[in-house]
Amino acid sequence: MSEQSPVIVDVENGIMTITLNRPEAKNAVNKALAEGVAAAIDRLESDPELYVAIVTGAGGTFCSGMDLKGFVRGESPMIEGRGFAGLCEYRCAKPLIAAVEGYALAGGFEVAISCDLIVASDASKFGIPEVKRGLAAAAGGLVKLPKQIPMRIAKEWALTGDFVPASRAYELGLINQVVAAGTALEAAKVLAAKIAANGPLAVAKSKEVVDSAQDWTSDVMFANQNKIVAAVMRSEDAIEGATAFAEKRAPIWKGR
Repeated sequence: MSEQSPVIVDVENGIMTITLNRPEAKNAVNKALAEGVAAAIDRLESDPELYVAIVTGAGGTFCSGMDLKGFVRGESPMIEGRGFAGLCEYRCAKPLIAAVEGYALAGGFEVAISCDLIVASDASKFGIPEVKRGLAAAAGGLVKLPKQIPMRIAKEWALTGDFVPASRAYELGLINQVVAAGTALEAAKVLAAKIAANGPLAVAKSKEVVDSAQDWTSDVMFANQNKIVAAVMRSEDAIEGATAFAEKRAPIWKGR
């Protein structure tokens, strides 16, 4: 894609980097950006040589949320079947890592918590300030956040709209790593490389179980899990992983 595209996609060593590229608008999400993200996710999921993606923002900030000017004009940043930013109502089969610098606010915050892992700069800020504009955090802030941090804290953030520093988000377990300002993407790539080195089928099915198990009761969780991981246990990759370990070499994954 050209540098003028609202979304820039780079691929290296099986890792896709999806950059929200509207720095002049603090990467606010308009229709074109949402379409670009959805297209990137389609490419990620359809390419067996891609194992994980990083979502980040250009210009020293992650995403300030919905493009309010576009909203006033009647433009929607939603994609059918995908939700806000082409991502927030979609469960990607492959892991997504948010690399956050600057602000991840409103819809931008909801994009971040829609990813599986979050690496954030120590100078970054998070929040769902929609109530300050007479709006509601309906792209996931009100329904996903209480599953990721204590409910009363999630309710406080939703009702006050206050900004939260990365250090507080880390204390609550919302983000995985806090790193020096300017290094979030670099740290996210290190994390992504660790994931990409593992068996792709095992990674995908492990992610599917963890995602789905949030809605399972204890009486069905093992039965449901076993239906998903059975394919992993009898896969070619499982044999290759054990063989490579015995032979003291790196495994050669086939994803099957």
